[in-house]
Amino acid sequence: MPSHEVYMRRCLELALCGAGDVSPNPMVGSVIVADGKIIGEGYHQRYGEPHAEANAIAAVLDRFTNGEDLLKRSTLYVNLEPCAHFGKRPPCSDLIVQYQIPEVVVGCRDPFPLVNGKGIERLKDAGIIVIEDILSVECRFLNRRFLTRVQKQRPYIILKWAQTADGYFAPVDRSQSWISSSTAKKLVHTWRSEEDAVLVGFQTALSDDPQLNVRHAAGKSPVRIVIDRNLQLSRSLKLFDQSNQTIVFNSLRTEVDNNIKYLELEDFDNYLPQLICYQLYLMDFQSIIIEGGVKTLQLFINSGLWDEARLFVSNNYWDSGLKAPAIPGKPQSKDLVGSDTLYTWYNQ
Repeated sequence: MPSHEVYMRRCLELALCGAGDVSPNPMVGSVIVADGKIIGEGYHQRYGEPHAEANAIAAVLDRFTNGEDLLKRSTLYVNLEPCAHFGKRPPCSDLIVQYQIPEVVVGCRDPFPLVNGKGIERLKDAGIIVIEDILSVECRFLNRRFLTRVQKQRPYIILKWAQTADGYFAPVDRSQSWISSSTAKKLVHTWRSEEDAVLVGFQTALSDDPQLNVRHAAGKSPVRIVIDRNLQLSRSLKLFDQSNQTIVFNSLRTEVDNNIKYLELEDFDNYLPQLICYQLYLMDFQSIIIEGGVKTLQLFINSGLWDEARLFVSNNYWDSGLKAPAIPGKPQSKDLVGSDTLYTWYNQ
């Protein structure tokens, strides 16, 4: 019979299917096994819709006429502790108890205060055998965005930029000049579809006039965020085309103009990254990818407010230009993406 790890890896594979669609909920997959065979699978597909365990149980009931009997001698695997509270959906722990599933294998506990240990306690109180911490490191990594929001009260922050082989970020005159390959560009659009928001600073918005949407990949476009202290950016920029929700952090006013939300921050000279993160946390943003420019990226780096950094290095040499941000430590991974090299850091 396959080990618990085999079925938990399948839970992780299923959970990833919900990437970009379930925030601010976690990504969760579930597998139900009876007589050494998988009899049902499910994952949390969309925020507000049934959770992974409910979908897996429904799959068994739909597939087998004796589904209820099978559930009574099965093992349910799930990468995150079953919920124990009423939210958008009823508690999954109650559903497991209802169908008398005798054994549950959990990847890691859910730190959300209304769940943390309570789901497991509910199962044990009903006489269900609970096995914990199977591939717990992998399970926590998968839901690092969710865990960061719950435990640190801020979004998971990803920094992304491209630089030349000799370390330049942009031309001296700040004109738009593409550094990375078309393959890298497509990957960036995939990344955007996986996060709640994408942020740029004033200078990037002014120089590059970016759309900050998903055009070269499947999935939804993230909320666009721009820092414009004195509201000097032209409304003719693509960021203000009303095609997608856009947030403008500024020092002058708070108001809503259709899809554009102006949010006034009380202090632009001190703790700007912290204030931005706090506002996004209050609005239920679970993750954000910051795409520039140098000043904005370095601001978050210097404050220590980042969790992951993704750097494309091209084969081009410019000999002059604006120096790219400096990030401490050594990258944890190095991958070839088209003609570029992608370096990834995780802030430990």
